[in-house]
Amino acid sequence: MSEPIAPAVPPTPPVALSALLAREDLGLRQIAGPPAQDTVIHWAHTSEMADPYPYLLGGELLLTAGVHVPEAAGADGGAPCSSEVESSGDYFEDYVSRVVAAGGAALGFGLAPVHDTVPRALVAACEAYGLPLLEVPPRTTFSGVARAVWQLMAQARLAELRRVTEAQQSLAAAASRPDPVPSVLRQLAQRLSGQALLYGPDGTVVAGAGRAPVPGTREALRKLTGVVRPGGVTEPADPCGAGGQAGEPPSPTASPGDGPPPALPEPGPARATPASATDALGDTQLAAYALGGGSGFVLGVATRRREQADHTIASVAAVLLSLLTGEHQSGAGAARSSALVRLLLGAAPAEVAALLGDGGRWLVVHARPENGTPDPMGAAALGAALGSPLIDLARDVVRVLVPAEREPAAQPGWTLGVGAPAGPADWPSADTQAARALARARATRTPLVRHGARPGLTDLVPRADAEEYARALLAPLAAGPALTETLRTWLSLHGSWDRTAVALDVHRNTVRQRITRCAALLETDLDDPDVRMELWFALRDN
Repeated sequence: MSEPIAPAVPPTPPVALSALLAREDLGLRQIAGPPAQDTVIHWAHTSEMADPYPYLLGGELLLTAGVHVPEAAGADGGAPCSSEVESSGDYFEDYVSRVVAAGGAALGFGLAPVHDTVPRALVAACEAYGLPLLEVPPRTTFSGVARAVWQLMAQARLAELRRVTEAQQSLAAAASRPDPVPSVLRQLAQRLSGQALLYGPDGTVVAGAGRAPVPGTREALRKLTGVVRPGGVTEPADPCGAGGQAGEPPSPTASPGDGPPPALPEPGPARATPASATDALGDTQLAAYALGGGSGFVLGVATRRREQADHTIASVAAVLLSLLTGEHQSGAGAARSSALVRLLLGAAPAEVAALLGDGGRWLVVHARPENGTPDPMGAAALGAALGSPLIDLARDVVRVLVPAEREPAAQPGWTLGVGAPAGPADWPSADTQAARALARARATRTPLVRHGARPGLTDLVPRADAEEYARALLAPLAAGPALTETLRTWLSLHGSWDRTAVALDVHRNTVRQRITRCAALLETDLDDPDVRMELWFALRDN
């Protein structure tokens, strides 16, 4: 008999045969084979071929009305002679063996119009080969059975998506807690009903949560992490998953009295390190996920089951843990923490700037997503794209501090404003420049706008004289900061009402009212280009 093939299952959750039997509208009845709760099906297929093997992919509920059954093999009435019984038994044994060899999950036999009852020889063959056999009543069409299978698949898929979504939300919330790494591991262990362990670069357990499904789980996971850790040693696979019987620790391969150790194999070409690996320890499913950045941290997971949703949830946790552990390697996280503490205790920015590294001059970048509001994961991804972990997520804008030698580039899905390079003492001014650049970028629908760095009139006039001139010219607007900012934005956008409204997040009529008010307070004609030039000179660096 051919060995059963592994089913080429579709990317949809399987359906328990018991769920199909529970559909009262179908009226299906199991009459042979193992319990329905132990069987899952991936699709339904109808065939009247005497040998369905070439047409099956595996995992099917095969439906047949017995049209292919020879008359002698299908006759159950009367008292059949011994030759008929032998012929019937041989036919159905061959038929069922081929279905099992093709990976068929279950067999449905339809009553009428060909057969009034399910042949006894078919029942016996299904019992012998462990193939669930269902009786399909005359009122139930095969199309109705197939439709029910797909409906159950859709329900299972929806439940799977809901489970993954809820897990993602809980994992993200755990990552924002004061103890993010243990919190993420606890949530992961709870969602998968198993054990989650975080292994450090040296292979030791850094943190963990959940109970081991069986003894020996931790040791088996430690071995599996070596497969995905850069430079890790891959041990030969054991038929039982981790050496010896399920639940026992692996036995040593050699002892001191066994003679000289075997010769090491000749070094070959370096193999690529996989991002994940799986194994089994008895009935326990093991998985290891390398955390990003080649840091050597590995997430190990042990569960009683391994479904697609479990892999997705574990992958989300691996991404979060990659972000949470990425700073451990360089010590940059500790340096930034030290800088924050010193600032809180009264140190000047110039005193702590050295702890941030990358020299003393930085760029302030303001960014807003093109759609919606920024979220922590999006802000972290933006910081990684710009090459800086120094991120501030506000209500509607993300601020990133980037080393001056790293030239920010436009990012898909974001609008960016970049200030001029500045030292710690000038960071507040650079922050204002970046905010204005972002407002101009949004108004002009430009992905990235940089603060202008060209020489201007301010380079020809002493700064003190320029500031005194600006204060005198703008004195009538001193009591209204909103008027000053509106006038500056309106002039920078060449007097466009609509673009100014977009940049300031106000209605265009509000812009008109403010500009009219500015003209009245300044007692000047804002349509005069000379007036605009003088005002822009005063407002440019004010």
